[in-house]
Amino acid sequence: MRKKLDSTNLILASLASLLLILPLIALLVKVPWSTALTRLSEPESLQAIGLSLWTSVLAAAVCGLLGVPLAWILARGNHRVTNILRPLVLAPIVLPPTVAGMALLALLGRNGLLGKYVYDLTGWSLPFTSWAVVLTGIFVGMPFLALVVESTFRHLPVDLEDAAEIDRASARGIFSWIALPQSRNGIVTGLILAWARALGEFGATMMFAGSLPGVTQTWPMQVYFSADLDRGTAYTLSAMMALVAVTVVFVLRNQLRQAFTS
Repeated sequence: MRKKLDSTNLILASLASLLLILPLIALLVKVPWSTALTRLSEPESLQAIGLSLWTSVLAAAVCGLLGVPLAWILARGNHRVTNILRPLVLAPIVLPPTVAGMALLALLGRNGLLGKYVYDLTGWSLPFTSWAVVLTGIFVGMPFLALVVESTFRHLPVDLEDAAEIDRASARGIFSWIALPQSRNGIVTGLILAWARALGEFGATMMFAGSLPGVTQTWPMQVYFSADLDRGTAYTLSAMMALVAVTVVFVLRNQLRQAFTS
């Protein structure tokens, strides 16, 4: 049975929806659709899009490899430890992008806590390389995966785990043969969110990797620089990224709702 909604909430909800939806509509209206394909196929645009795609896919893969076990520990580990670890792991979600970039520089820059030793030993520096783009994507994307997958693990029925323990299954066996198969939808959701977050990162990447065409100049950076040089190209690139974002959220709408409901 549908419950009645009061008019005040309906008005406020309508205003909130318009505030979020109208900018996207305006963006689509401003795109010069007659030349959109030509603008997207320009060498600079193709380079930036290609770089963003492969670095974000690689970042998402690493997020899955490391983030799923992390989410399992957060869901099943010692509460005293996880209550301290969880805020630190999720902090990049709310960190200003420039601060995230500075944090990566502080650790892995040529004079960073670890980076200086790498540079002294090898003469190689991670910042301002394509691998810096990948690492930035991991840093900003993994918290989203960990958040969703931990929630998924917490909603698993414990009776199967209890039965497996009675049958003397190892901790690794419970994780590999019970938790992972039952959580595949949540894991896929987390992977896609991590990929989308890495794909759209700008500020942290700019700080840590710079903006070298063909090397570190990603899709969002191309939007930024095109805004001054060719507003039509900037609108076109922005619209394509907005469509990707909306598609991701639309496709995952049910999984995201399930991940955060008991």
